[in-house]
Amino acid sequence: MGAPIHTGDQVLDDLGRHSHWVLRVGLAAVFLYMGIDKFMGGGIAGFATVFGLPVFLATLVALGEITGGVLILVGGVTNGWVTRLGAAAMIGILLGAIFMAKWGQWHFMPSPGYPMGGMMFEVTLLVVAIYFLVRGNEV
Repeated sequence: MGAPIHTGDQVLDDLGRHSHWVLRVGLAAVFLYMGIDKFMGGGIAGFATVFGLPVFLATLVALGEITGGVLILVGGVTNGWVTRLGAAAMIGILLGAIFMAKWGQWHFMPSPGYPMGGMMFEVTLLVVAIYFLVRGNEV
């Protein structure tokens, strides 16, 4: 993992080999938190009700969030395909969130028409997940 970035500065090049962890940990932390919170916070039934989903599908979303977060982290120390699998799970979940709940408002602040805020955050996470899907561990 981690081809050198060849800046000419040995310190930056050494750090560059490990910089993928900044994106990895940030992305995984959001997904792990949101997935676990669906089980422990308001509960799966509450999440399902808010989005009009069957409880079974809401459970799959929560498990997908947790699994995607774990795979992104584990992929960093194992295999690029593990990273890609985690990213693919995240992309599906993010597209669902964007199109089902956030479409129509870019800004993240809640408004009367979008009480849960807009899609800016989800789009940012989507771009990072797409990067990991395409690059795997060759970041």
